[in-house]
Amino acid sequence: MSADLSAVAPHPLTLPGWAFHHDTEPGRFLAGLTHWIEYLSGAVLAIDVLVVFASVIFRYVLHDPVDWAEEVARALMIVLVFFGAATVLARGQHVGVDLFRRMLPQHWQPTLMQTAHWIIAGVSTSLFVSSVSLLVDTFGQTTSLGLPQWLYVYPVVFGSLFMTLFGVANAVNGPRRVVIISLLASVVLVTIAFGWNALVPGHAIASGILLAIGFLGGLMLGVPIGFVLAFAALLYFLADPSVPMLIYSQQIMAGTDHFVLLAIPFFVLAGLLMECNGMSSRLIELLLRIFGRVRGGLGLITIVATAFFSGVSGSKLADIAAVGGIVMPAVRRTRQDPNEAAGLLACTAVMAETIPPCINMIIMGFVANISIAGLFMAGLVPAAVMALALAALAVIVGRKINPDEAFAHRRPMLKLLGGALVAIVMVGMIGKGVTSGVATSTEVSAFAVIYALVAGSLAFRELSVADLARLFVRSASMAGSILFIVAAASSLSFALTIEQIPQLMSATMIAFAHQYGSVMFLLLSVLMMILFGAVLEGAPALIIFGPLLTPIAQQLGINPLHFGTVMVIAMGLGLFAPPIGLGLFATCAITGTQVRDVALPMMKYLAVLLVTLVVIVLVPSFSLWLPSRLGL
Repeated sequence: MSADLSAVAPHPLTLPGWAFHHDTEPGRFLAGLTHWIEYLSGAVLAIDVLVVFASVIFRYVLHDPVDWAEEVARALMIVLVFFGAATVLARGQHVGVDLFRRMLPQHWQPTLMQTAHWIIAGVSTSLFVSSVSLLVDTFGQTTSLGLPQWLYVYPVVFGSLFMTLFGVANAVNGPRRVVIISLLASVVLVTIAFGWNALVPGHAIASGILLAIGFLGGLMLGVPIGFVLAFAALLYFLADPSVPMLIYSQQIMAGTDHFVLLAIPFFVLAGLLMECNGMSSRLIELLLRIFGRVRGGLGLITIVATAFFSGVSGSKLADIAAVGGIVMPAVRRTRQDPNEAAGLLACTAVMAETIPPCINMIIMGFVANISIAGLFMAGLVPAAVMALALAALAVIVGRKINPDEAFAHRRPMLKLLGGALVAIVMVGMIGKGVTSGVATSTEVSAFAVIYALVAGSLAFRELSVADLARLFVRSASMAGSILFIVAAASSLSFALTIEQIPQLMSATMIAFAHQYGSVMFLLLSVLMMILFGAVLEGAPALIIFGPLLTPIAQQLGINPLHFGTVMVIAMGLGLFAPPIGLGLFATCAITGTQVRDVALPMMKYLAVLLVTLVVIVLVPSFSLWLPSRLGL
């Protein structure tokens, strides 16, 4: 049996990519280039997994650490990020919010959309030029281990070059009149802004104001989130002559040059391997067979299954795809309300945000300098509390079903038990690895990939070689999309630091806390994360506000593990909340439902989650009990 990869963790679309016009020479060239870059990215991901896994074996089994493994793995990750981001751009699959653009008059839409494409092309071109300057500047330099510095810079050069090609191809792929008008409008606006600064330096537009205009303008136009962040930072660097342009690419590259971030693509790959080789379908079918007749059984199984798969992949889209792809057909066969089921599925993703190895917990720990192992443990009890709250509501509003109607074909019970056992061992292995402190989360994630690959292949044999290659390509694209946002946010954070925004925000928030108390500070931080989690696709909100707010929380006596946990939950609530939460749009795309139909049924589940979040904020013991018991 060959795995179906078409439904695995699709990206919400914002700006359509160029069409593959195979009957034209440029179209054939771009299509072929995309194909080769995708498979090169997949191969780089596979090599990176092997490098880290080999390093684990040499370090912990043979007691002979490989000194160069970490640097090589980081260099490969930079290739993965920028090449993967280029292929996602070619497919038009970078995530963003186009709701604000759609509020404007309909006859403006084609021009606004084409302008967004020109912004992407401009950002990509500027990144390419800046990275070439960085390459020249660092040529001949070596790393601490003696490896050439160009190992890190060349991937940015070529990745940004590919993004430039695809960005320009997108920008010129439209009606000639719209393409020309949008280009001229973009050039005129940029010329006016920077021409004014050059001609009237005494009344120049401040670089911080240009940053804000770029950020808000990019959001309004529906530019993908990663490019919104990069565009805002680009305008700042262009407006400040004291900062060399090579710093722009240097900061973007630095945003991904961290070994701990490798855990993100590895856990995503482990989760997708688990889903595609049949482990997830067997486990969910087993749960349905055992608990389907309980009142609200389908809802309970959705909650348990999402929690379980969150313990493997760390990617909420991957978890929703795994659970929704199996539960939703059962919902329809048993004549349940698919809108109700989709709303609950989206809310279970919020519930599971703090279940290790959640990607956003890794990002929060990384940017805010909080123990990632401690955050993993701090998130377990709050996740359990939210799961119990959702389960109680699911039982109250749900009804019984006949599990025999839920499946078109029933597997033998022995195969279901075997598949569930293989999956449970994998979750237990990851959980033990990330909590023991013996290995890093990146090393654990590499081991999880090898386990999912070997155990899944031996037990189920549902992945062909071609399927496996496509799975690595898909994982590389997802990783490129996620980590490019992290990279772009790094450049914006650098610009905000120059503008002393952290100090200004710190003074304001501390004054607010002194007047209203630390609890009100926490609640205000939660509200900010809900709002910006909806607008900024989650992770950028953590990257920007995590390092700004965490030191303030510590000054106020708030434990950083508790603060990090509630911030991640609040971000997830915004990400999956109507009307603009990108997570909700992705859920509806996966489940074949409409946001307008799902929004009302899911409000009761969101209300329960919001009340539970407030309780978790007010009772820090929910977050701190387990870490304190484990000495984290």
